[in-house]
Amino acid sequence: MTDLDLLHFEQLKKDVQAEYLKEHTPSFHDISKWKGIDIIYFQEDLRKKAKGNISEKSFYTYFKNSPVTKLPRIDMLNLLSNYAGYESWYEFKKEHLFSGELLLENQELDEEDEEELEKTLQSIPVTENKDDENKKTQIIPSEKPVLQKTDTDNQINKQTSPSSTPSEELIINPTKSAFQKYGWVGITSFLVIMLGVLGFKDEIFQKTYTYCFADADRNLQVQSTIEIKVFKLNESPLFYRIKPGECFYYQTKDKNLRMQISSPFYENLEVSRNLENAPEKETIELKPDDYKMAVYYFSTKDVTGKPSEQISTKRKQLESLISNEAVIYQVYDNAIYGVETLNKQKYITLVTTPTTSLKNLSVIEMKKDKKGKIVLIKFKISTNENDK
Repeated sequence: MTDLDLLHFEQLKKDVQAEYLKEHTPSFHDISKWKGIDIIYFQEDLRKKAKGNISEKSFYTYFKNSPVTKLPRIDMLNLLSNYAGYESWYEFKKEHLFSGELLLENQELDEEDEEELEKTLQSIPVTENKDDENKKTQIIPSEKPVLQKTDTDNQINKQTSPSSTPSEELIINPTKSAFQKYGWVGITSFLVIMLGVLGFKDEIFQKTYTYCFADADRNLQVQSTIEIKVFKLNESPLFYRIKPGECFYYQTKDKNLRMQISSPFYENLEVSRNLENAPEKETIELKPDDYKMAVYYFSTKDVTGKPSEQISTKRKQLESLISNEAVIYQVYDNAIYGVETLNKQKYITLVTTPTTSLKNLSVIEMKKDKKGKIVLIKFKISTNENDK
C-alpha cells in the first residue's frame, strides 16, 4: 500500500458521495456527517446498484475519518468503485492517475529486486577451507606419543598401589543406594499428589448447576437475551449474559445461591436456592411483559399490503405505547460512534421505514413507568459482515 492509494481512496469517497446525491437528499451534503437513517438509505442504494453491502462499522471507520490511514479490503474497494460507475478498483485508479505515479511504481519494483538479490546472496552456504582441516590433522599425531606415555605411567602407579576397599562394602553400598532412591521417589510422589489436591480442591469439590428459562404463559424457551447477577457474601456481584434459547451453567462449592434474572421482554425475578438439597438441573419460568413485547413486535413487523395504510397504523400503535418523554438509544458496533440518542418521533420514523435493516433490530433494554408507558428503549441494528 502506498500514499497514492490512500489519495485515490479519498477521490473514490467523493465519487461515491456524488453518485448518491444524484437521487437522494441526505441530512448533510458531506458524507462524513451522515448517521442513522442516512446510512441505512445509503446501504439500501448500495445493495440496489452494486449488489453488495458494507456494515455501519466499516462506514464509520472509512467515511467518518478523513484522511484515512489504511485502506479497506479489496472487495469493499471493488464494491464502492462499481457503485461509482467503474468496473473495479484497478479501473478507478487507472482513470485517476497522478502525475509521475507510474515512475514511482517502477522505482519501487527496482528496490524490491535489490532486496531479493541481497537475500539470495546471504543464503549461499559458507564452506570451510581445506587447508585449515589439513593443519588440524597434522597436529593430532604429534600429541599421541605424549598421551600414551602418560597413560602408561598412570597404569604402573595403579598396579603398585595397595587396594583399600573391602569386598563387603561393595555389596552393602548398592543396597543402600537402591533403598534411598525408591524412598525419595515415594516421598516425591506423595508431595506431588498433595499439592495437586490443594491446588485443585475448588474444582474437585465444586458442583455444576444448570438453569434453563421458559416463558410462563407460552411454556416455551425464552428467545431473548437474559442477564444474570449472582450475589455472593462479602463480594461484588458476578455478571453473566445468556444467549437466547441457552441455559445457565454455574459451578460452585457454596451451600446457597442468590441471583437476579432480567430480560428485555420479561419482568425481573430474584431467585434464592439452598444448594444442599436443590436439584442440579432446573427450569425457571419468567413472566412476560406484554407492553415491552408489543413495542418490539410493532417495531420489527414488516409492512405489507398498501404501504401508506400499514405505516400509518404502525405509527399509531407505537404512539400509544411509547411515552412522549421516552429516552431512546441506538447502540453501534464500533468505537468511533458508540451511542446515538433519538426522540420518540425519530425512533418511530426509523422503525416505520421499510428497509431490510430492520430485520436485524434487537432490543437491549426496555423500561416502562407506573402507567404502562415505555420510558426507555435501548436497541441496536446488527450487521452480517465480519470486519477484520
